[in-house]
Amino acid sequence: MSLPHVKNLDDIRAILKDLRPLDAAARAQAEEREPQLTKPAGSLGRLEEISHWVAASQALYPPRMRSVHCNVYAGNHGVVAQGVSAYPAEVTKQMVQNFIDGGAAVNQICANFEVDLQVHEMALDIPTGDIAIEAAMSDEDAAEAFFYGMTTVKDHTDLMCIGEMGIGNTTVAAAVAHGLYGGDAADWVGRGTGIDDDMLAHKTAIVKQAVLTNKDALTDALDVMRCLGGRELAAMAGAVLAARLKNVPVLLDGYVSTAAVAVLEAMLPGALDHCRVAHNSVEPGHLLICEKINQKPLFDLGMRLGEGSGAVLAVGMVRAAVACHNEMATFGDAGVSTKGA
Repeated sequence: MSLPHVKNLDDIRAILKDLRPLDAAARAQAEEREPQLTKPAGSLGRLEEISHWVAASQALYPPRMRSVHCNVYAGNHGVVAQGVSAYPAEVTKQMVQNFIDGGAAVNQICANFEVDLQVHEMALDIPTGDIAIEAAMSDEDAAEAFFYGMTTVKDHTDLMCIGEMGIGNTTVAAAVAHGLYGGDAADWVGRGTGIDDDMLAHKTAIVKQAVLTNKDALTDALDVMRCLGGRELAAMAGAVLAARLKNVPVLLDGYVSTAAVAVLEAMLPGALDHCRVAHNSVEPGHLLICEKINQKPLFDLGMRLGEGSGAVLAVGMVRAAVACHNEMATFGDAGVSTKGA
C-alpha cells in the first residue's frame, strides 16, 4: 500500500487522528475457534491471546506467520559529549558494520529463527543536538527521520521486530520518558552500557537538565520526541505507525524502542494495540513505561543489549502461538469428548 507522505509533525498528527482500530472480525473468528481446540480452556495462557492479537493486527483469519522481518535503526546523539556513556560515539558506526558482517548477537538470533534482518543508518556522521542545551531535532528533521522509518516496513510482512543501536540512546530514551510522564529523572535513568555510580548520577542530572532546557517546547508527545529523542527513535516510531497502516503486528524490543513508540500511545491511546513488548529490560525505566502504555512484557531474561535481540527471541513464541491456533485439532475433528460430555 502507498503511505501518506510526511513533511512535518503536523502530518503525523493528522495520520494519528484517522487511525483505525484493529480488525474486530478477525479477532472474533479467533476467539470462536479457541474453545474448540483440544485443550482445557485457557491452558495455553498468553499464547492464546497472542494468536488472537496477531489475527486482529493482520486483519486476517487465519493469522499467517511466514514473512518476519527485524529492522534495526542506528543513530548518534550530541548528548554523548556530556559524558553519559561508557563508550565513545564511534562505536555506533563500528557496531553497524558488525551487523552487516553478521557478527552481532541479533544476527545469530535472526538466523536461528529465520528472520530477515535489515540495518538502517540514520545520518551517523551528523549527531543530533545536545539535548542538555538544545533540541535534538528541528520539526523537519524529526519528520524526515519518522517518514524514513515508515518507508522501511515492507509490504506483505506478517510480523515485524524493531530494535536500535546508538551510543547515548538510553540517555535520550530516559529523557523522552521523563518528558512524557514526569516524576523524578532518576526514575527513568539506568546504567545503559555499564556506567559506574558517579556516571549514573551525572547521567541523571543531564536527563533532568534536558527536560528543563526544552520544557517550553514540549507541547505534545511528538514535540517530546523532537526535542529529547533521536533520529533512530523517530524512525522506530515511524515504522510502528506504518506497520499499523499496513496491518503488521510488531514486537518491540527493550527500553529505547519502547520509549520511542510510547510517544504514539501518548498522542492516541490505542495506537500501539498492534504491538507487544517482547521482554522486560534490566533498565529500570522500562517496566514503568510498559505500565504507562498498558503492556506486559512476554518474558524477562535479564537482557539489556538492544539490537532487537529480545524482540527476535519472541518470534518463536509468536510462531508457536499461531501454529497451535491454526493447526491443533478441534474436539470434533479428533473425536475427543468435551468437558462435561
